Amino acid sequence: MPAIRSNVIVESDDFRANRAAHLQLIAEFRALERKVCEASARSDAKFGARGQLPPRERVNLLLDRDSPFLELSSLCGLGMHEDDGVGNVFGGGSIVGIGEISGVRSMIAANDSGIKGGAAHPMGVEKAIRAQEIALANKLPYVQLVESAGANLMLQAEMFVRGGATFANMARLSAAGIPVISIVHGSSTAGGAYQTGLADYVVMVRGRSKVFLAGPPLLRAATGEIADDEALGGAELHSVTTGLGEYLAEDDADALRIGREILARIGWGSPAPRPRAPAPLYDPDELLGIVPVDYRKPYDVREVMARLVDGSEFLDFKPLFGEATVCGHAVLEGCPVGLIGNNGPIDSAGSNKAGQFIQLCCQAGLPIVFLQNTTGYLVGVDAETSGIVKHGSKMIQAVTNAAVPKLTLQIGGSFGAGHYGMCGRAFGPRFLFSWPNARVAVMGGEQAAKVMAIVAEESARGRSLPFDAEKTKAQGARIVASYDRESTALFATARLWDDGLIDPRDSRATLAFCLDTCGEADARTLRPNSFGVARF
Repeated sequence: MPAIRSNVIVESDDFRANRAAHLQLIAEFRALERKVCEASARSDAKFGARGQLPPRERVNLLLDRDSPFLELSSLCGLGMHEDDGVGNVFGGGSIVGIGEISGVRSMIAANDSGIKGGAAHPMGVEKAIRAQEIALANKLPYVQLVESAGANLMLQAEMFVRGGATFANMARLSAAGIPVISIVHGSSTAGGAYQTGLADYVVMVRGRSKVFLAGPPLLRAATGEIADDEALGGAELHSVTTGLGEYLAEDDADALRIGREILARIGWGSPAPRPRAPAPLYDPDELLGIVPVDYRKPYDVREVMARLVDGSEFLDFKPLFGEATVCGHAVLEGCPVGLIGNNGPIDSAGSNKAGQFIQLCCQAGLPIVFLQNTTGYLVGVDAETSGIVKHGSKMIQAVTNAAVPKLTLQIGGSFGAGHYGMCGRAFGPRFLFSWPNARVAVMGGEQAAKVMAIVAEESARGRSLPFDAEKTKAQGARIVASYDRESTALFATARLWDDGLIDPRDSRATLAFCLDTCGEADARTLRPNSFGVARF
């Protein structure tokens, strides 16, 4: 397979400017992630006084030492509800990610009880649902570290109905034959009690775990009955009397040890790792200088591919046809893949080419990696007469129905139907990550402002009214500002339009981890049952 020959000049002013701009964006989102950890760490002293481990220490102790952990949706809910995006950054009130436990690749979802007692928030609910979807699609054991004050009652209208999906998904995971494990470090109250009741295996901590549908305050308000935590739903009650708990631990560390033992004993081992693969010929650090942070500035997406794939080798598919849509075969950390990227808008030829290539990947069973950087499908008289609607629809049909794993990186602009054709969130990518320079919107702000100005002028003419150019210009400025604010990578990741932001230099490692996750899933045979494992 031929290697891509890079034409990048790393000493150029453009390269240096691009690199500096990327480093600034990376520093910005990393600082926000640190604020999430700092918000949780404010409660560390309380955990220590109670003889408990803080939430992130629980996750670290659960994971195999020195194994990778792919944290997901770390800035979920940024700037929404009680997360102001400045001083209080909460990450959805949970820690979610994929890591190895006793050698078993697993989905871990931990209530961050250092932040508002682990109370559920609307975007935190969506984060949990996304984690469960990933676990189901990739056949990952689902391990919960539970300690939550329940739903945030002041925000209940925005999450109560949707929150039921978290419990339905637990039942679906169990019924599919995927083990669900709950390690209960503290309260598991009200609807959260089903985080425990719907698990296949439950580990409780003596003197700390509390599981009840109605805690003492609610019980007293509802019935007048007075009971303390232990009598109502303590760990010993559920281990001795109700049978809700299978294992009784002495403290947090002991509970995590038991959780690791469960994963080690149920025969859910991971396949042997792939042999070491040849690195790209070019330094991944160069990605920061190659890609402009301004999506309107062109570059060759093959330069990105050359820094992602083994040996920088890439077999270009139909390189002279539909040239703005780049398709081809490569190997990434030993895994054969198909790659689809953008060097401009998607035209009819590019749509046909991509649709055919996707079907060929499905025929060969190859995962597909989409590198999104497009202003969308080409428009204009020539585009319409070439059948862009018809051919673009073929590409979207192929993307939607592709039965192989799909992974998407948003590395630049992701606009209009191009976001759809290049496997955006709604089209079922197993994983979707964004670089911090990514932009996601129906169109660019300037374009939207011009459209609205034309509509306003034509409307005034049609009603024989004077056209107020100054008012329209001011409206256009507001539209541009709004689109600029609402199309950023931070805006998107806050709303779970992706699975998190990554440093571009981590792209190869992140994609390799996700490909391994998908490969294990596709190689594993589940033993489903009708209703999930019921408690007796």
